[in-house]
Amino acid sequence: MGIKIILLIVFFAVMAGVGLYSRKHARSVDGFVLGGRSVGPWLTAFAYGTSYFSAVVFVGYAGQFGWKYGIASTWIGIGNAFLGSLLAWVVLGRRTKVMTQHLGVKTMPDFFGARFDSKALKITASMIVFVFLIPYTASVYNGLSRLFGMAFDIPYTYCVIAMAVFTALYVILGGYMATAINDFIQGIIMLFGIVAVIAAVLNGQGGFIEAIGKMAEIPSDIAVTQGQPGAFTSFFGPDPLNLLGVVILTSLGTWGLPQMIGKFYAIKDEKSINTGTVISTVFAIVVSGGCYFLGGFGRLFDAPEIYDKHTRTVVFDSIVPHMLSTLPDILIGIVVVLVLSASMSTLSSLVLTSSSTMTLDLLKGNVMKDMSEKKQIVTMQIFIVFFILVSVVLALDPPTFIAQLMGISWGALAGAFLAPFLYGLYWKRVTRCAVWASFICGIGITVSNMFLHYIESSINAGAVAMAAGLAVVPLVSLITPRMKKEKTSQIFQCYEEKVTSTKKRSLEI
Repeated sequence: MGIKIILLIVFFAVMAGVGLYSRKHARSVDGFVLGGRSVGPWLTAFAYGTSYFSAVVFVGYAGQFGWKYGIASTWIGIGNAFLGSLLAWVVLGRRTKVMTQHLGVKTMPDFFGARFDSKALKITASMIVFVFLIPYTASVYNGLSRLFGMAFDIPYTYCVIAMAVFTALYVILGGYMATAINDFIQGIIMLFGIVAVIAAVLNGQGGFIEAIGKMAEIPSDIAVTQGQPGAFTSFFGPDPLNLLGVVILTSLGTWGLPQMIGKFYAIKDEKSINTGTVISTVFAIVVSGGCYFLGGFGRLFDAPEIYDKHTRTVVFDSIVPHMLSTLPDILIGIVVVLVLSASMSTLSSLVLTSSSTMTLDLLKGNVMKDMSEKKQIVTMQIFIVFFILVSVVLALDPPTFIAQLMGISWGALAGAFLAPFLYGLYWKRVTRCAVWASFICGIGITVSNMFLHYIESSINAGAVAMAAGLAVVPLVSLITPRMKKEKTSQIFQCYEEKVTSTKKRSLEI
């Protein structure tokens, strides 16, 4: 217990120290929200990765999908690395950096307002962010509950409050730069921690080969495999169709999440994007691939502790904590710090995104006509406290499983934003009506499915919402009035700036 508490105290002290160190970067709105648009590739790549993977992945998703799909759940981590990180950086990174800097926008709703010349779109997008980031924020805390119950003899409530206080402290003090530096430190902890945990868990099962052999003997309870043994060690697992839905939501979903896309706004320059692409992809392979790979062995730890006492159904959020409960104290301490790192980095990114959106996109110029630079920063700091308080209240009495909370949030945000943002970066023909259609489609599918359940899984509903948006935006754009040609030409001019080169660096024909 002493080792675990010492690790926690050191961890929290470092986080607070970074907040104090970063105060000088948070004296302007641009500095508070985007770090002055001068953040290097390493900090940006780690900020992207740590915002991507939290306790939701390590405790909730790894446990649930590892139990359902076995070793094949590793495909989710691979999808996260190559679709959610590599392809996202290649497709969105440079164009997002160039266009957002050209337009002078700081948030995703701000982008919609400037790119499509519509204040109504900006306000609506900010309200969508406000509503649907809250369940995701709550799910980040929720992922810690069983882990702390396993590792400590203190109430989970106190742990949540401590985490919330320290997160609020360093985000309020240092803004984006504090979160980026802390994300880098937390990311290093996550990289080494996940490798150590996988090695220890597999060693406890007699090594990798023996663990695979035990998994192969477990019969599947999924109807499509007719109970055949070996399904949980097969290439695509017992249920490949639903596995594909999870891969799509958790990988392509990042393309439409404001807290993820915001990292491209803040990166220093285009050269940094190339470096950041490689770092972010490697980080995702190790962390996300490792989490789902570890979760894939969950059925080897089948025990009464992972079942609900009344319904006798599997409590997915308890699988990974139970897997880790037999580890040595020093490793449990590392795991706690690992999951805290993942959760606090994601939480800081979420509350900073929510507060900046509410202040800059909803209040400024609408409710409060005259907001000085200092007033904007103070308002954002107040909203950071507000969002953290709301998420704590929700986390202490969570309404459903972690995966479902996150699925609803990701489905609504990515379903509404992904298509118009992606097309808006590349295609001049996108219309305001198409953006409205995507908002309605993404929110409509996600919310209606919460009540009608015509798609069984909220994860699959989110994937459907994203796919629908990608189809709806071009179709509606082709049949609705286009924006003024002069306006779109001015916006896309940023991609056509000429760069001169010396003769010795250019090829002569």
